[in-house]
Amino acid sequence: MAHVAPTSHRRATRASHRGHRSADGPVQITSWLGLAFAFVVGWILTLQSHIGVHAAGITMLVMLVPITIGTFVAGFKQGVGSWKAALLPAAWLAFTVLKFFF
Repeated sequence: MAHVAPTSHRRATRASHRGHRSADGPVQITSWLGLAFAFVVGWILTLQSHIGVHAAGITMLVMLVPITIGTFVAGFKQGVGSWKAALLPAAWLAFTVLKFFF
């Protein structure tokens, strides 16, 4: 009789989740408030006189722009959650973009 290797180390087969959209629900209020808080911190850092701290604030604001846009896209696809909470980062995003370009 031939020796058969044990199969206990093999992974169980799983259904493919490719193309499966997560139904997590609407964007949480804490996500909106966290984005608004991050914008405030970025602007506070930008207003500092030390060049390294100032540069960190600008870097933070630049990185927050695509994150905020992505959160709004997810909000429109899955549900915004709270429009009142979404208005705060929207205002900071508009202020940041206008400040950088004008």
